[in-house]
Amino acid sequence: MLSLKGNQFFGFAKAGISLTRFSTTTSKQNGVKTAILMLNMGGPQSTDQVPDYLLRIMTDRDMIQLPVQSRLGPWIAQRRAPEVQKKYQQIGGGSPILKWTKLQGELMCKELDSSSPETAPHKHYVGFRYVDPLTENTLQKIEKESPERVVLFSQYPQYSCATSGSSFNSIYTHYRNNTLPKNIKWSVIDRWGTHPLLIKTFADRIRQELNKFCETKRKHVVILFTAHSLPLKAVNRGDPYPSEIGASVHMVMQELGNSNPYSLAWQSKVGPLPWLAPATDDAIKGYVKQGLKNFILVPIAFVNEHIETLHELDIEYCDELAKEVGVEEIRRAAAPNDHPLFINALSRIVLDHLHHQSAVNPKFLMRCPMCTNPRCRDSKRWYEKICA
Repeated sequence: MLSLKGNQFFGFAKAGISLTRFSTTTSKQNGVKTAILMLNMGGPQSTDQVPDYLLRIMTDRDMIQLPVQSRLGPWIAQRRAPEVQKKYQQIGGGSPILKWTKLQGELMCKELDSSSPETAPHKHYVGFRYVDPLTENTLQKIEKESPERVVLFSQYPQYSCATSGSSFNSIYTHYRNNTLPKNIKWSVIDRWGTHPLLIKTFADRIRQELNKFCETKRKHVVILFTAHSLPLKAVNRGDPYPSEIGASVHMVMQELGNSNPYSLAWQSKVGPLPWLAPATDDAIKGYVKQGLKNFILVPIAFVNEHIETLHELDIEYCDELAKEVGVEEIRRAAAPNDHPLFINALSRIVLDHLHHQSAVNPKFLMRCPMCTNPRCRDSKRWYEKICA
């Protein structure tokens, strides 16, 4: 929005000039008015990027805490790289997450330009945590375009300190070492796992798969929601992720009219420490032993396809494990990707945020009750200041 004093406002009004049109025209001349930085973990676009990708993950203490991490982290990354490279080769040579995020951003901004001309032009940017385009490099690009406003939009619908928190902390770290640009309004969208349109998107993806089962099986199909697991150490600190995942699952099943039996399991555990359970593969094995042999896997925490959906769910569970344990029929609901309802969800979330008085969710500014991370403390204080 243009900042106008009272006499300027009435001067424009008397002259018959439309403030909305004036604002939009001026912003087009200056370039981007509203920058939307889409934050995510990212994924290597080629197998050559896998070693650096793993190294960044294994040395990020927001993501994972290891003893003598500066030495153990690189060793684990180097050891795991060949195995992970093979998995990426099996899904086409790289992660499609950048492709999907770019498409989602383009479609979202197109809707926003139409529905909110007063904040247009809108432009999306991608900021990945562990692979190009890295968040800190994207911030530099945004600064060069001098937008009036930057919306930091987490692409993790449910908040966790290990994922969303790491991305937001990386922005704080960048500006701790670099000058924060002046004349930019900053705001944060940190979680949106119960947004009605997101819920409808997941429900529609599930219906699409349910309809592929024969009618006699359909109502007995187990809808098995699956989300990336989290170490119990983080859960016990008070990380909100498990409860937010549960809220998403509950609302999706409400949207479906509680049509089927359902459960929630956790995938992608790394290392020997205890994590959230049951694991998704163990849940499938357990239900088959109980005589339940028809499933739909629903990646409830992921908004686009990547290694955890295309390899872990599709190859390891829906193919290899299903054959091993005697599953009758198993399907996997697609991630939201470019579903029209999901694009509408993204644009509505940003639009409502742009017109809301609060630039940051008070919940975001809270630390976990048992948090001992000084960087998290300093980051929260910094966001409270810049979003004031």
